[in-house]
Amino acid sequence: MNLVITGSSSGIGRALTRHFLTRGHAVFGLARSDQAELQGEFPALFRFSRCDVADWPQVERAAREAAAGWAHADGLIACAGVQGELGPAMAADPAQWSATVRTNLDGTFYSLRAFHGLLARAPRRAKVICLSGGGATKARVNFSAYGAAKTAIVRLVETIAEELKGQPIDLNAIAPGAINTRMTEEVLALGPGVVGEAEYAGALKQKAAGGASLDKATGLVEWLLSPASDGISGRLLAAPWDPWATLGQHAGKIAGSDIYQLRRILPEERGTKLD
Repeated sequence: MNLVITGSSSGIGRALTRHFLTRGHAVFGLARSDQAELQGEFPALFRFSRCDVADWPQVERAAREAAAGWAHADGLIACAGVQGELGPAMAADPAQWSATVRTNLDGTFYSLRAFHGLLARAPRRAKVICLSGGGATKARVNFSAYGAAKTAIVRLVETIAEELKGQPIDLNAIAPGAINTRMTEEVLALGPGVVGEAEYAGALKQKAAGGASLDKATGLVEWLLSPASDGISGRLLAAPWDPWATLGQHAGKIAGSDIYQLRRILPEERGTKLD
């Protein structure tokens, strides 16, 4: 496969990049950091562009660079993201709050927009996987910018999946689980005074226990890139909890429902009367 991976220089993006390279897939990586070392290790398979995904001209340029060497892309994995401005929202720096949303949300949209042409030329169904989680399904105190952006990514995926119905492209968001990355270290470094006692204690416990399984997240990504997931689109899937490996058997039923999507909960659905 020809895979585009954003955020390929660190964290989950880096782990996925190395995973697919070692299995013989070609990867075009986008990251702000230099990745010449990885290119030297996999000269026939890995190319990269130093790119801030929150800057449209840079992402557009990276897409042109990828197209210069590839006739098509089989998949896009949008991993680039930052926790950015943390702490109580009413004490947040407005510019940093906005920059956090821009990197996570705009960076995802810009990547989808720029690489759509290459994906549309894939010889089989193309696949897009966007990282969400991190507060997308519930309020996450002191992570308002990050949580709002990750929630918006889910609705972006739902919306574009609807717009592209009839085209051979599946788009999904995933919650990888609480994997130990530099974001965990950021929470610990900032301390309970900024992130809150609960988040700090959770990060301490997560680090000590080893965090969620990266293998499960990788397995979900592999499954979403494969023909086994054809027809599953516009969904948010959680790597640690959802039975994703068997969902392909129910693609038709899922497509006609709001399963694995973000929706309002009505009082009657909880057996509550608001008289």
